[in-house]
Amino acid sequence: MARISVLADDVSLSEPSMVEGFPGVGLVGKIAADHLVGEFEMTHYGNVYCDSLPQVAVYRENDPELQPPVRVYADEGRDLLVLQSDVPVGPDAAAELGDCLSGWFDEHDVTPVYLSGIPREKEEGPPALYGLGVAGGTDRIAEEGITAPSETGLVSGPTGVLLSDAVETGRTAIGLIVESDPRFPDPEAARVLIKNGIEPLVGIEVPVDDLVDRAEQIREAKERLAKRMQSGGEESTQARPIGMYQ
Repeated sequence: MARISVLADDVSLSEPSMVEGFPGVGLVGKIAADHLVGEFEMTHYGNVYCDSLPQVAVYRENDPELQPPVRVYADEGRDLLVLQSDVPVGPDAAAELGDCLSGWFDEHDVTPVYLSGIPREKEEGPPALYGLGVAGGTDRIAEEGITAPSETGLVSGPTGVLLSDAVETGRTAIGLIVESDPRFPDPEAARVLIKNGIEPLVGIEVPVDDLVDRAEQIREAKERLAKRMQSGGEESTQARPIGMYQ
């Protein structure tokens, strides 16, 4: 049974956006989510518990306090939530989370913004960003001029499960897909997600100089998780083309 244990009852939110950051291709969603939490010094709003999640406890550098691996952070002034995960999330856990989060989204009028990378070898120029939507999310993508994908494809992993739930229920949701390095953590792709997707859709400004300047340090810090995700199969959030004819 999945549940959200709220820790910060004094945080007041009004129709917030929630940025999801499950690990996946290039770790773009996780890097973006971690950056938002750190840059805005967001409040640890709640913990997410689910029988199908890995039963582990997480600790931080120079901090003795243990935490569960999936948490929610909040920024009251920006009306923003971030779903942060330090572990790969399998489809069973994602399905449980979808059941739990969907009711919570309705209760708090949350608009989720789901993040995913699509594997692309590095080329000159910035990686391309694409937008997807369900219900009102489609209008938001169009309003901000974010381009739809140029080929047929699908989103898999935990993000795909949550997007599938939005499609089934007709709940407003936004999906952002960015071209990402399939082999290594990709801070540049995460920067594009933030500047060209999250900023206009959520209506916030996010400093990213530190993200760019520390790109090599971030790659090294995320390297082991990235290697786990490469062999993670369905646990790895990613978008991928499937072609018109299969």
